[in-house]
Amino acid sequence: MRLRALLETDTLGLRLLGGEDELDRTVRGVMTTDLTDPSRYLSGGELVLTGLAWRHDPADSEPFVRILSAAGVAGLAAGEAETAGIPEDLVTACAKHRLPLFAVHESVAFATITEHVVRQVSSERAGDLAAVVDRHRRLVSSGPAGGGPEAVLDLLGSDLDLRAWVLTPAGREIAGTGGDGSGLPPEVCSQLAGEHLAAVRRGRMGPHRVAVGGQTYSLFPIRSGGRDLRETLLSDWLLAVAADAGEWPEERLDLLRGVTQLIAAERERRDAARTVRRRLAQEVLELVQAGAPPAEIAARLRVAVPVLLPGLGTAPQWQVVVARVEWDGGDLPGGAVAQSLLEEILVDPATRGPEPSDRIAVAHTGDEAVALVPLPAVPGDEAEPAVSVLSAEGLLEAVAKPLTRGLSDDGHLTIGVSAAVHSSEGLRGALEEARHARRVAAARSGRVCAAGHEELASHVLLLPFVPDDVRRAFTARLLDPLHDYDRRHRAELVETLEAFLDSDGSWTRCASRLHLHVNTLRYRIGRIEQLTGRDLSRLEDKLDFFLALRMS
Repeated sequence: MRLRALLETDTLGLRLLGGEDELDRTVRGVMTTDLTDPSRYLSGGELVLTGLAWRHDPADSEPFVRILSAAGVAGLAAGEAETAGIPEDLVTACAKHRLPLFAVHESVAFATITEHVVRQVSSERAGDLAAVVDRHRRLVSSGPAGGGPEAVLDLLGSDLDLRAWVLTPAGREIAGTGGDGSGLPPEVCSQLAGEHLAAVRRGRMGPHRVAVGGQTYSLFPIRSGGRDLRETLLSDWLLAVAADAGEWPEERLDLLRGVTQLIAAERERRDAARTVRRRLAQEVLELVQAGAPPAEIAARLRVAVPVLLPGLGTAPQWQVVVARVEWDGGDLPGGAVAQSLLEEILVDPATRGPEPSDRIAVAHTGDEAVALVPLPAVPGDEAEPAVSVLSAEGLLEAVAKPLTRGLSDDGHLTIGVSAAVHSSEGLRGALEEARHARRVAAARSGRVCAAGHEELASHVLLLPFVPDDVRRAFTARLLDPLHDYDRRHRAELVETLEAFLDSDGSWTRCASRLHLHVNTLRYRIGRIEQLTGRDLSRLEDKLDFFLALRMS
């Protein structure tokens, strides 16, 4: 299909503003956008439709047109519904880059042009797309957001009889069309997300086919276009379709890839909506780190609360969550990755939908992301308001399985969670507490680790900061004789020592736990004391053994 044919179609309401010599260009598709940089969604040959929302001043036109020209689009059509004519700077930029420019009369909907182009270009796919395009026309006419992911997936459910869900890499369901409206079970979401991340890390091209609970799912990546895969791996959504895409013709695969592009644009809009929250978090973080007076921090929080908790007015308590994503080699700053990840995993588990959580604001500096989490009172409480407090254990349980697959063998995610504080005066201490907890988590083995404030009141706080050579020397002096003896005699002395300390030195409880006679237990403990020169009736020696086992 040629651009000239579009111009000659009276019902489309196109008026040529420049590029008459380029009207024989072939149109291979159509895309509607108001992004300042839509290049990631362009493959060449598109007619680009825009309402000019990206243009804030005349200087914006040149870079926008340059991006379209570099992507090889066929032409640009600008709507007149929101403007008093097409800006001259846009006409000039299109002439400079030899990009045909059309004006779209305000009476013509972009959906009408989209439908016409799709029907002409994809006649071989008309069977699948006729219903989809008609439904999409109604969605687009409902507003600039196009109805969100739920509406896009509704196309697949109602017109193509496909059940599909949009998931985060941590396994949270963003949107879905599962038939009964109940969504996928959390364990299935987690497994699908993990399988998807593992396939992406292995370099496999989507869609990825996975069988879970007797159902085959096809997983399509929803790309956000980062330069390095690791920049977006832990934040890109995925589309899970309850079908085996290996049996599909290429036309239907193209259709699903187009759906992922629509959802990616919605994701871009969702991220833009988080700008205010991120800025508020950054401002509060800078004040806290600079040691600003509590009154100044409190004033900034009064601005933040209506944005984070609309209708509440106050936040009884606050928590701080710190996260860091690190890659072996240290060649990629992880602050932005950790920020996106916290924004996903700190959403209330009961929340289902694409909109940003109304409870959090996340900033990042360098390799670290910091989340400010207001804790609203639980409705119906009496004098002392109760709050739903975040826990490190709960966060870890929700995200560890899928994200471990994505981090593979070269990435690490560590999270620290502070205690709840009642006012702005406590935020600085909460920030330091969360950072200390994250360091405790970083000292543990595993790709995804978290620690909470409650662990900072014990020996656990001290162990991560003991130098490695001191740790090795200390544990070797106490435990190597036992390990050597166990290897030679299969005596299980180390296991016996752990059980004895866990039983608080109780002979009967320990013997019962190990299914041993008390005399056998006494013999083993005596052998431990003989090999190490220690006395397990002394508190100091018990403590040394306890710490050695924790550091080993």
